[in-house]
Amino acid sequence: MAQNIPAIDIMYYVATPEFIAKWTEAKKGELICRMERAIGSLPCFESIETMIRKMDEANVERVFITQTKMWSYRNKWMYMDTSLEEVAQYTQRYPDRFVGLAGYNPFRIPESLKELEVAVKEYGFKGVYIHIYGFDIPLSDRKMYPLFAKCADLDIPISMQVGHVLEGMPSEHGRPIHLDQIASDFPTLKMVGAHTGWPWVEELISACYKWDNIYFGIDGWSPKYLKPEILHFINSRMGQDRCLWGTNGLPWKENLDQLDQLGLKEQAKRLLLRENAIQLFKL
Repeated sequence: MAQNIPAIDIMYYVATPEFIAKWTEAKKGELICRMERAIGSLPCFESIETMIRKMDEANVERVFITQTKMWSYRNKWMYMDTSLEEVAQYTQRYPDRFVGLAGYNPFRIPESLKELEVAVKEYGFKGVYIHIYGFDIPLSDRKMYPLFAKCADLDIPISMQVGHVLEGMPSEHGRPIHLDQIASDFPTLKMVGAHTGWPWVEELISACYKWDNIYFGIDGWSPKYLKPEILHFINSRMGQDRCLWGTNGLPWKENLDQLDQLGLKEQAKRLLLRENAIQLFKL
């Protein structure tokens, strides 16, 4: 059954051949874990127009491109260092199809905050994306608090990968329970716990139940592998307005076809695929 709701993917990477070649080269010398080997490289399209055609085939209206900053836990360098310009080539050429999420380096706080201002006020980015693990600090670390304060001041959401991490670095710092601490100190900061929080799914669900400003991202997982607790939350009265769809680079059509087979309520599916993202990110 083809899904008939124009979908919004809240989690994707720069997918140009130049960027993927740079990322592939950067990973040499890094620790590559079993799951990363099995999944392989990030998606790559020969042109942005080719990417849009694939989006159209799957009825994906918009895709969020993240300015991902990934620090190497093992070798201590920024081995994925996405620039504003690499994201803006999507958002400026096709503003109705792509949304920018800025990055953050907790080891370069003043520079990062200045760049965030540029991303939001000059490039029109709609939020921030964080991949914390390689920095070897928890999401609730004090080095993150200047970012949280800035995002609250700018009234933009921050999406943070939570749960286990695919790369060769510890997962503990991304436990969803850290969002509870952050919300206690920043009750107006809108946060997305991306990647479901697995294997600590219940921690993320509990944070979403507790706080008005925490949302649940199902990106990074094929829908057929989502835990029953997640499906119940998506369908529930308390969870319908808190869940967001994304792929993290998984194939759009296959992902959406699987989602159609889960028996979600029509309203829950519409909120998941589209309306919650529109409201949260003010699209």
